[in-house]
Amino acid sequence: MNTSITLLLLLSLFLTNAIAFPAQKQHNKHPNNHGPASQNYRDALSKSILFFEGQRSGKLPPNQRMNWRRDSGLNDGSAMNVDLEGGYYDAGDNVKFGFPMAFTTTMLAWSVIEFGGLMKGELQNAKEAVKWGSDYLLKATAHPDTIFVQVGDPNKDHACWERPEDMDTPRNVLKIDASNPGTEVAAETAAALAAASLVFKKCDPAYSNKLLNSAIKVFEFGDKHRGSYSNGLKNFVCPYYCSYSGYQDELLWAAAWLHRATKNPNYLNYITVNGQTLGADESDNIFSWDNKHVGARILLSKAFLVQNVKSLHDYKGHADNFMCSLIPGAPGSQTQYTPGGLLFKMSDSNMQYVTSTSFLLLTYAKYLMSSKEVVTCGGVTVTPQKLRTIAKRQVDYLLGNNPMGMSYMVGYGSKFPERIHHRGSSLPSVAAHPAKIACSSGFSALYSGGPNPNLLVGAVIGGPDAQDKFADQRNDYEHSEPATYINAPLVGALAYLAHSYGQI
Repeated sequence: MNTSITLLLLLSLFLTNAIAFPAQKQHNKHPNNHGPASQNYRDALSKSILFFEGQRSGKLPPNQRMNWRRDSGLNDGSAMNVDLEGGYYDAGDNVKFGFPMAFTTTMLAWSVIEFGGLMKGELQNAKEAVKWGSDYLLKATAHPDTIFVQVGDPNKDHACWERPEDMDTPRNVLKIDASNPGTEVAAETAAALAAASLVFKKCDPAYSNKLLNSAIKVFEFGDKHRGSYSNGLKNFVCPYYCSYSGYQDELLWAAAWLHRATKNPNYLNYITVNGQTLGADESDNIFSWDNKHVGARILLSKAFLVQNVKSLHDYKGHADNFMCSLIPGAPGSQTQYTPGGLLFKMSDSNMQYVTSTSFLLLTYAKYLMSSKEVVTCGGVTVTPQKLRTIAKRQVDYLLGNNPMGMSYMVGYGSKFPERIHHRGSSLPSVAAHPAKIACSSGFSALYSGGPNPNLLVGAVIGGPDAQDKFADQRNDYEHSEPATYINAPLVGALAYLAHSYGQI
């Protein structure tokens, strides 16, 4: 047989086999990631969203999945003859703090905006988590030039250890208005409403418009009547959720969200004129419920990188500076890591900074990829893939790749915290113990050594100390307490990772 015929037969055989036996899809691999996934990001994503159902206040819906919880706070707002039923308890207590609740809603919405298209079957659950927050914020802003910013007396609430279903502590209602301003909570509420409006823009335009119209009015009110809510309401909001960073960061953040949601040039003009005054270029490299400067820089960098808004050119540099601060050895590096590799900002609830930073790393990497740009750290070039690698390492640590071999998400993995600082989780459920558990009676549960009877699935707690140690003690609230604002940015990060590794 001559050579040309042999080659034709081999080619024919190859094509036949290629058609009959196409390449198998790799479920644990992705073109941009080499090797199998180190965690089940899809499972973690599902649980990170489920957690919010355990934090719900108000009348629970028929499709409630965290079924050890029951209705609570049904008369919230009655102290001022307003309806403030609903919303979220912030952490392990039974107070509704409006400032961190608004930030939680903003970050849940941003997670859906950036990565909702990757969430598949979890998208509806994520949207419901956003809506539980935004519905409440609409109630809190229903009266002109007034925002109801808190329900409950934290000092009296913290003097009890009781289930939300049993709480009999005062449900005081705190508000801000023209004579008692609170610019930071007003602006964060505006940001949350604007971000949520983008989540529902296509699937529920009427609701989206309602959210956006409220956001516009609330921002105008907060900007016009400037002052910190930590001054007028100091005895009730401090030291729990004092605004330590001032309100300038929230004004910039809210204007950035309103610019994105409305495309109204007035907001771009506001940012251009006021950006420096509001701290656009400050080197406060932290992103949390209190300080939004970094988030605003990343958000505004998109307008320059992706939409080519030239007047926001400086925000690329501001965003780069934050990224450079995270990279060990890079010019501008200033972030501390534990020996096991966890980003470490503060001993109290450190994991909130881990999740918020991971989200920003992945979001900025997305913007950079879209515009074919990189991060410049002095003479060092940092690629979007490097940012994604750093974020993945942080999320992997949280999920169990750490010296303790401990997942810091309740219900995920084979070893996770069992004694979290959370009233509802640590006391018998209403189904298991229908009789009321009084204020002081619950403290025996706080100090007991046994595991919590109710799993608050998906809850991410404060995490280990600076030496990667974690004692799993219920009364150690700095390390053992979950919070909604820890989970909210993690939702987006997990959606990206689950998709990247073909798990979703």
